[in-house]
Amino acid sequence: MEVTCSHCNKTLNIPDDKLPQNQIVKIACPACRNKITIDTRTAPEKEHDAKVPKETDDISDYGDDTSLGFYEEGTRLALILDSDPARKEQIRKAVESIQFRFVDSPGTRDAISKLRFHVFHLIVLAEGFDGQPLEHSPIINSLNHSPMSVRRNTFIALLGDQFQTTDNMMAFAMSSNLVVNPSDMDKFDRVLKKAFADNQRFYKVYNDCLKDAGKA
Repeated sequence: MEVTCSHCNKTLNIPDDKLPQNQIVKIACPACRNKITIDTRTAPEKEHDAKVPKETDDISDYGDDTSLGFYEEGTRLALILDSDPARKEQIRKAVESIQFRFVDSPGTRDAISKLRFHVFHLIVLAEGFDGQPLEHSPIINSLNHSPMSVRRNTFIALLGDQFQTTDNMMAFAMSSNLVVNPSDMDKFDRVLKKAFADNQRFYKVYNDCLKDAGKA
């Protein structure tokens, strides 16, 4: 779909599969940050409600930080979900040290919309993010329902006082790749780097076996 920003006149080409169908959505223009309203409803629905949507209408707003495919191709994205500013800064330094682009999110709804539109190869989620315990996190639930081809290429690190850092059995039980106790944040960069590298090596062997078997 081709859309034009009414503020700066920038034309955007957005793949149809990046947009939710039969909805009115808002995205932020990557050039000027103006909100662009996109109507993906079918023609009869549009004719029935031809007026410009009001602020009170049911519109999915994907936030200022959520852009649809505007990251440079090949950029490795890390989604960081933590409500603690100081700890978030430590995580930012850690993910950037292994050549990931730090992507922040203010809450659960925004995070899930980001997961819908982008592929994140690294996700760090802290206990209590947006007031949600990890055991009932909608974000983990969303990740667990993603296609296996996506899920096995997504490294998930969880932070929580209930964890013992690098407890592999707990990580497995939580459907993650790494668990870290916040008291160990001083060594988070080293722990993350090693765990991520180990995971990459494991799946390289796995993917090579799939190729040899003609399944990839």
